[in-house]
Amino acid sequence: MKRIAIIFHSAHGHTAHIAQQVLQGVQQQAGVQAELLRAEDLTARPDALLAYDAYILGSPTYLGGVSGPFKSFMDATGRLWRTQALRGRLAAGFTVSSLPAGDKQSTLLSMFVFAMQHGMIWVGNPILPEQHEGVPYEQAANRLGSWSGLMAQAGHGAPADTFPPGDTKTARMFGRQVAATLLRLGEQQVAEAVLEG
Repeated sequence: MKRIAIIFHSAHGHTAHIAQQVLQGVQQQAGVQAELLRAEDLTARPDALLAYDAYILGSPTYLGGVSGPFKSFMDATGRLWRTQALRGRLAAGFTVSSLPAGDKQSTLLSMFVFAMQHGMIWVGNPILPEQHEGVPYEQAANRLGSWSGLMAQAGHGAPADTFPPGDTKTARMFGRQVAATLLRLGEQQVAEAVLEG
């Protein structure tokens, strides 16, 4: 059984809501377990990451980057970086802001660089924007057109669980995609071991 940690920070509940949707998507894939972990709880115990095969990172976008608590979590993994203890594991990312763009790309890029420095393998977002197929914009998967990770938009001051239906649908699809990728990578590693053995 493969294990995925969905690591997030959420100040007002919006990013937590999307993390829950990502979790539901992962749970649709047999052979994978997932757990929600708050970034601020991992800051004091980054070695807990060693128990997982993959990480889905989630942060709100604040001033064009990850939140302070999420950055503190990233910084706390320095000793794991020195030994490259996370090398070869999968990583993916998601972010939420109140505007359609909101410089969310910068947040995903900071997560990507973090994963690359740890030697991880990044999983993007291959979901085609459904509005091009005639699905109404608010209901369309990947309506914001993000390929490097999952982007979602929460209205400023909106309740934590109020998102366009397309964003919550995309979050579930994204979670399932990362889980399926983890399983495919595992199958390939087994096949390569058989060929070498």
